[in-house]
Amino acid sequence: MDLNYSAQEEAFRQRVRDFLKASLPQGWGSPGYIASKGDAYVDFLRGWQRRLYDHGLLGLEWPREFGGQDASLVQSAIFGEEQARAHAPHPLNVVGLFLTGPTILAHGTEEQKRRHLRKILSCEEIWCQGFSEPGSGSDLASLRTRAELDGDHFVVNGQKVWTSLAHIADWCMLLVRTDPAAPKHRGVSYLLVDMKTPGIRVKPLRQMTGDAEFNEVFFEDVRVPRANLLGGLNNGWQVAMTTLMNERGAPVISVGTQYYVLFTEIVDLCRRSRLRGAPALGDPLLRQQIAQLYLELQGMRLTSYRAFSTILKGDAPGPEGSILKLMWSETNQRMQDLVMAVQGPASQLMEGSAHTIDHGRWQFEFLYSRANTIQGGTSEIQRNTLAERVLGLPRSR
Repeated sequence: MDLNYSAQEEAFRQRVRDFLKASLPQGWGSPGYIASKGDAYVDFLRGWQRRLYDHGLLGLEWPREFGGQDASLVQSAIFGEEQARAHAPHPLNVVGLFLTGPTILAHGTEEQKRRHLRKILSCEEIWCQGFSEPGSGSDLASLRTRAELDGDHFVVNGQKVWTSLAHIADWCMLLVRTDPAAPKHRGVSYLLVDMKTPGIRVKPLRQMTGDAEFNEVFFEDVRVPRANLLGGLNNGWQVAMTTLMNERGAPVISVGTQYYVLFTEIVDLCRRSRLRGAPALGDPLLRQQIAQLYLELQGMRLTSYRAFSTILKGDAPGPEGSILKLMWSETNQRMQDLVMAVQGPASQLMEGSAHTIDHGRWQFEFLYSRANTIQGGTSEIQRNTLAERVLGLPRSR
């Protein structure tokens, strides 16, 4: 892979930098900045995504006829890098942008593409992912939410859980069982479901961070038009694999930059902190931990370039995306553990205390990082995927 950028690509990078500098709120990303919360923050993110879309910075590699820019994957990667460097917030409709959109592009009919893709980019319609169930998280193929054909509609009954953003979502990517007699991977279908359909009930779940981003979703005799079937009847498992490969491969090039920026912020925190009565960076053990994290981040950066070069050759994200998922999720947890150790007793103080460091940002990120090795497939699942589908090892019994 050629790591040099063309003059056109560097011009695009400067355009992104200029936009971010002019558009982000004053002080955004600095230790002293306090972002809004709750509904106000959702409204901010909705407006932020719309602004990105209006300036041609979303769906860069998507076809122009569906609202994209027909740009190169390199430009998309550049945008991700600059967004990370500027601490810019992620667009609100992340599920739609990184999971739903690519899946519809790969498997959707022309009508489905024209109906949904542009509104995903503009944030007119927010998406959630209805995959996990109370009894089928890691073993996704054991899902029991069922859909029975009744004329031109599927009638859906069942329950999903850990459904991020379901409480504000307009649409849901829903995996359902349509052939109970078939082997569990072959009797699954993939539906696009309007969340305003009668019979859908959403129950937010409060997390240990204090947020309620996750939800339970209940479906009771929900009628979904057969036209909303994505990828063919009982072909949902193949469609779902497209979604999951994009979920695990979505960060690819920007993930190294994102976590390197976080690393520099942690080093800055160490410079400002004292440990056992002395400057924190004077502690030899802490310096060794920082050096180890730096090495891990460099490995992550080079691995992301390797994965990106594969995509540039025209190959879709594959099971090797589990490597990056493992790396970023477990490295981030180790970085957050180091932050808590450096803060000492102050690590126990959340937002609101006069002694809280950086307005409780690190406490929130530490608690949220516990989810990293569960979301998008647990670390155990990632290792199984790598063992079986990349290394070719026999399945465990």
